[in-house]
Amino acid sequence: MSTILHTNPMNPQTRHIQRVVEALTQGKLVSYPTDTTYGIGCDLLNKRAIEKIYALKNRDRRKPVSILCSDLKELSQYGVISNSAYRFLRRLLPGPYTFILPATPLVPKVMLTPQKTVGARIPDCRIVRDVVEGLGRPLISTSATLEDGTILNDPEEIEKRFRGKIDIVIAEACPGEPSSIVDLTGDEPVLIRRGLGDLSWLE
Repeated sequence: MSTILHTNPMNPQTRHIQRVVEALTQGKLVSYPTDTTYGIGCDLLNKRAIEKIYALKNRDRRKPVSILCSDLKELSQYGVISNSAYRFLRRLLPGPYTFILPATPLVPKVMLTPQKTVGARIPDCRIVRDVVEGLGRPLISTSATLEDGTILNDPEEIEKRFRGKIDIVIAEACPGEPSSIVDLTGDEPVLIRRGLGDLSWLE
């Protein structure tokens, strides 16, 4: 069975964060709440763990996963941010958005799109940002969904569905609705998917 950790969302227990970080550095998968849906993630630099993510979701390699960063400074190491894009990111993050950016050479080739882009998030969720900060690098992340697209939003159900494949599930409430996806690779932002978050700045 996976371990379910009940963690304080406002002041996450240090021992819980350390335990999750240790699991990630060992190449294990963890599930965590965000400001949108539950995520399932692994260490950005562990290729074997990335393979586990794709296998877990039976995911088409042409559908890349995202990275979760702790702040804009870290995000800028993995995504090329233009001056105009930076103004949007600074105002909206952390928040329920996934931004498509040109990838830097630090992004593992296994998760690059044919267009050499990367989807990046800075969730407005203290727990997951503390995990990323403790790890010292981004998480590779995908939503906790079933093959038919059903969103899993209960830690007990996630543990049951992915038993033996996920090491730790962090239990905490989250909205259970997807992020908005915005492409910032061109001159103007382009909405790819309407989800949570204010999108009036696009209109």
